[in-house]
Amino acid sequence: MRTDTSPRFHLKDYRPPNYLVDEVHLDILLDPTRTIVHSKLNVRHNLDGTKQSPLELQGEDLEIISIQLDGVELAPKAYILGKDKLTLVAVPSGSFVMDITTACNPSANTSLSGLYLSNDIYCTQCEAEGFRRITYFPDRPDILATYSVRIEAPKDACPTLLSNGNPGEAGKIDGTDRHFAIWHDPHPKPSYLFALVGGQLGMISDSFETASGKPVDLCIYMEPGKEALCGYSMEALKRSMRWDETRFGLEYDLDVFMIVAVPDFNMGAMENKGLNIFNDKFILADGETATDNEFARIEAIIAHEYFHNWTGNRVTCRDWFQLCLKEGLTVYRDQEFSSDIRNRTVIRIQDVRTLRALQFPEDAGPLAHPVRPQSFQEINNFYTATVYEKGAELVRMIAAIVGEGGFRKGMDLYFRRCDGTAATVEDFVKALEDANGVDLGQFRLWYDQAGTPELDISISHDAETASCILDIKQSTASGHPPGKPLHIPLRLALLDQTGSELDLELEGKNSPDMDGDILYIREVETRIKFINISTPPVASLLRNFSAPVKLHIDRPDEDLLFLIRNDRDEFNRWEAAQTLAMRILMAGYNSANNTDQKASMAAFATSLQTILEHPGLEPAYKAEFLSFPSLADIAGEIGNDVDPDRIADVRGIFRGEISCLLKPILSEILAGAETGIPYSPDPESAGRRALISAALGLYCATGGPGEARLARKKYLQASNMTEMMAALSILAHMDGDERDASLDEFAARFSDNPLVMDKWFTLQAVARRETVIEDIGRLLDHPAFSLKKPNRVRALVGAFAANNYQYFHRSDGAGYNLVAEIVKKLDPINPQIAARLLGQFKSWRQLEAGRRNHAEAALKCVLSTAKLSPDTGEMATRCLSN
Repeated sequence: MRTDTSPRFHLKDYRPPNYLVDEVHLDILLDPTRTIVHSKLNVRHNLDGTKQSPLELQGEDLEIISIQLDGVELAPKAYILGKDKLTLVAVPSGSFVMDITTACNPSANTSLSGLYLSNDIYCTQCEAEGFRRITYFPDRPDILATYSVRIEAPKDACPTLLSNGNPGEAGKIDGTDRHFAIWHDPHPKPSYLFALVGGQLGMISDSFETASGKPVDLCIYMEPGKEALCGYSMEALKRSMRWDETRFGLEYDLDVFMIVAVPDFNMGAMENKGLNIFNDKFILADGETATDNEFARIEAIIAHEYFHNWTGNRVTCRDWFQLCLKEGLTVYRDQEFSSDIRNRTVIRIQDVRTLRALQFPEDAGPLAHPVRPQSFQEINNFYTATVYEKGAELVRMIAAIVGEGGFRKGMDLYFRRCDGTAATVEDFVKALEDANGVDLGQFRLWYDQAGTPELDISISHDAETASCILDIKQSTASGHPPGKPLHIPLRLALLDQTGSELDLELEGKNSPDMDGDILYIREVETRIKFINISTPPVASLLRNFSAPVKLHIDRPDEDLLFLIRNDRDEFNRWEAAQTLAMRILMAGYNSANNTDQKASMAAFATSLQTILEHPGLEPAYKAEFLSFPSLADIAGEIGNDVDPDRIADVRGIFRGEISCLLKPILSEILAGAETGIPYSPDPESAGRRALISAALGLYCATGGPGEARLARKKYLQASNMTEMMAALSILAHMDGDERDASLDEFAARFSDNPLVMDKWFTLQAVARRETVIEDIGRLLDHPAFSLKKPNRVRALVGAFAANNYQYFHRSDGAGYNLVAEIVKKLDPINPQIAARLLGQFKSWRQLEAGRRNHAEAALKCVLSTAKLSPDTGEMATRCLSN
């Protein structure tokens, strides 16, 4: 049974630190198995007038060599050494200097937290609690210090030595094969933002001039030989820097900005001050090896990490309960950046898809938690869609409430007040309130209540009084205790029979607040009456997805078809199509005869054809209409006693029927594919390819021999990775020579490229094939697979659990057992990745009884494992909770 447990931490128990550290001086002697770290800390007492308290420093897997206080060596009896903590019972009053020398083993650190050695590159990951694996330290985010770092290593093995801040002295150490580099970061930062990299690295460089004329050196480091794959990332970095100046007036504040791309990294990237460390899949790209979606993701993640320089670094979070303060705000900023660079509506659609696919199920299951959690055992388990994606939606709602100009004023005030501090959600919201003279007291409840709110809306029209009444009821999502009513901005329009938007005129002075086209809902029940509405309107509600809620409204199919044709809000136009598709799919699921929906499917297909033929709509936007609700989306709509096989059958029939009905126009789209044009990842070119790829996928929905031959032909004709993956994504689900030959050729061509081979593993993991679990079993034994490679584990096992809904939830429990056994093997190697895999069980309680029993047994099997890590143990326990 589980023996390695951690205490539970509660927001209500937060207390300021007893001691502060003003300066940190590190001298690090790199060695593969015994790295020596000398840490000199300038410490001072923080709580004047209180009783002198012990000084506690966290540390894990460290060997203590010496400890000194003000230059005096401490005997072992002068301190208490626990499993993960060093306590000094008596320390000098006022300020003092503490010197600690420790040793750690980077080669043995397979958890990739702290200092580790992988692919002969020394690398660090200190968020959330990795710094304690480098040296003993009061490892909490509200202790901000300036850092001076000296790194020493053999010059041949580590010609590049990097840390945070600006470079200082560097040189060879006489009489040895070693050299050193010194770095100084003048900006106080918490320990989780410390970074170090050492090794043989390639590099590309550029420069950037800030709006005030300051020159900044830009450097991207990577494994040697991959320099040519970093050009797009450098340009994305410069776009991000300029955008942040233009949109928020925020300039970069050091002499150099560095990115290091490494192959083994638990996260996507990390915003360490001045030295961002990236999983190399989010830096390395060219048309032959990366898809359009990957180029867009690279751009967004580079922006996200750069934007953290202000929202996360210059202003950090007081404690880990405030994680959404830096992550939700920065996700909102990177979403806005992508919207300005690309098609704003398409980005909004994609962001909402992500929210619904990842966060809504999280909110509906045992892993639900508020955007600001009230307690946690392992903070690593709370880097979630709720913190990131829902956190961004909360910021977006505030921006809607105060307006774009008001939001900028509030951000300016936030930085003036909080620059150089560790802040809270209250600090952020108060700045927005004070800058705009608004009261966001009720809105703050969004941060502290779990669950997805639901809005039930009914609409009635009175011809005699020429009025339209909206009755709105908000409720807490099922499965959660009743919460207080939230402040919800509902953006809306009423359309007349021509599709024109009617003027919104309220009756009476006591109507709920409304500003322009936004209705502010604050009560459990709200009634609003619009006057001078002569004919029954069609309501366009929750425009641009103005709040992260579920909307329930009983309206005829004709209204949805009308909105698809006429709504000027392009998000809601797409939303109407998704709603109608879901309605048809649900009718099929609940019907004994799937052909009952023939007429509805024909009308739906006609509406899609209208979109596809529209000359004024961008190809990228049109492509979104050809992507229908997923199996998991449908399961979420069903709610309970879900049968994944039945969902898959119904969705397959639906796609096949729509494919047949749209064959002529899909053929036209495919015939219009451009050939012989050099690849470019620019948004316009990517949009055209997105439409062609979506058309090909729908055209081949029936999976017959003709479709297999067409997909094989497209694979052979592909001139870039986007086109290649579009064809392979179709073939992967099929049986036959076309599939096998294409996958074999792909592997042979890219066998020496780990990032492309990740795609090969994923293609097979997500295949909708009866043999997929057996296929994965064979791939686990493939020479290119290793549990020590996070990207490879995510590509195979993570992709299966997250994106192969039908077969992860296979009726005999084989999918659960597969993942559970891998989690048990992975946990001693890398607990963070193991725990995240287990998080894919988040929706098991919504399934039918047989599958629930299998899932529960698999989770209990994991939980019974001896010496299970706190990360995985907490995740298993939470998954099993009601």
